[in-house]
Amino acid sequence: MGAMSEPLFTLDPDHPFHQQERLGHNRWHPEIPPVATVRPGETFRVDCRDWFDGHVRNDESAEDVLTAPFHIGHPLSGPFRVEGAKPGDLLVVDIVDVGPGPEDNPAGESGSLAGQGWGYTGIFAPAHGGGFLHEHFPDAHKAVWDFRDGRATSRHIPGVSFAGAPHPGVMGTAPSEKLLARWNKREARLVARNPLRVPPLALPPLPKGALLGEVPDEQAARIALEAAQTTPPRENGGNQDIKDLTRGSRVFYPVFVDGANLSVGDLHFSQGDGEITLCGAIEMGGFVELHVDVIPDGMATYRVAENAIFVPGNGAPRYDDWISFSGVSVTENDKQRYLDPYLAYQRACLHAIDYLTAFGYTREQAFLLLGAAPVEAHLSSVVDIPNACATIYLPTDIFDFDIRPSVSGPHQVVTDRHPPRADAARLPDDDVLRAVPKDKKALLPAARRLGGQAAQPVSSLFGKLRGLLGRDRA
Repeated sequence: MGAMSEPLFTLDPDHPFHQQERLGHNRWHPEIPPVATVRPGETFRVDCRDWFDGHVRNDESAEDVLTAPFHIGHPLSGPFRVEGAKPGDLLVVDIVDVGPGPEDNPAGESGSLAGQGWGYTGIFAPAHGGGFLHEHFPDAHKAVWDFRDGRATSRHIPGVSFAGAPHPGVMGTAPSEKLLARWNKREARLVARNPLRVPPLALPPLPKGALLGEVPDEQAARIALEAAQTTPPRENGGNQDIKDLTRGSRVFYPVFVDGANLSVGDLHFSQGDGEITLCGAIEMGGFVELHVDVIPDGMATYRVAENAIFVPGNGAPRYDDWISFSGVSVTENDKQRYLDPYLAYQRACLHAIDYLTAFGYTREQAFLLLGAAPVEAHLSSVVDIPNACATIYLPTDIFDFDIRPSVSGPHQVVTDRHPPRADAARLPDDDVLRAVPKDKKALLPAARRLGGQAAQPVSSLFGKLRGLLGRDRA
């Protein structure tokens, strides 16, 4: 590997993300100004903070996971303007390198921030976002992983060790004004189906916690009401959580604004396909080194109207031996569903969890492991009516014992420390994750901005909610 490139975006570990000398952002909006300009053919290094900006600690409590501040979004480093990039181009992004930050002392001991020798995986309570299997896991849990020689082990999940495959969970270009409006309108329509659902169907723009980089003060209030939260993946890339975007990957992003305005963050040390616990990867801060180039008119040339395409890198470990579990689209109470791959993958994951408990793991340990370890998801069949079939592949080499069935029976792990748990009943009401804020004064302006006639179902619904919330009472 050649010499490391000069850092273009650095973070002071002694200050939170919103108090850095150079501000990043945690929302998507075309008017968030770039923090720097790079040229096609240039390589640059970027520091990144973990998903919750140091809120989650290396300790024996899961209260930090229970109350993790969703409203701050993903702290994203950038945007970085790419000189000469125009709407309709493809932005070529090579991931030259990516990894955790250094320990904060010469002895190599873990530091206070995720990425400084350690990372974390969390199970979120349903009232705080939930996860792929939230109906089975009502409380918050946490596993802390230690990084040594490029491998992860956890005092909370014994008997496993695996090499890391660091990658960015979030990377993307800025949306155009038109594309942002499309996001807001369609997600508002979805919320309108069940606006009080917990966990919510979507997360509309929310001014609380919005970090907008160097947006001028006079524009900040308007932009905060329009800017999209970073939780889902969208046409610009965003929170795709693709575990194969490791070192050596090349990504082709559609360009929607002049300069492309590339941003990156939410680094993971390792992740299973699907990131099924929601905080399912091993979350960390660290660095990413990127090389950029531009293909003029590439969107039309290669028929890439939306969403990135990519060539996977070579930074992930390779496994030859697996144990796999399947599921079909039949519910646990024997209700038939038609070719539902989401349900089929849920059932496959539940079957894997059941199996791992035979070896002495708790269900929470098994769930956390499937989120963090390099498991693979496969759609095995989506045409054989009425059942879709999905499978989850678990590498056997990550265990320090034989995980396969045998006549001698399952090995029993010994657990000294279980994953810390926080009772969901202790979640403060103000921290419940909602699409519709309890504060009606915050709710109504956002409703008006979300889409005019196209979001009429939401507007009319909010009118009814005003009555329910007692808008006219003094």
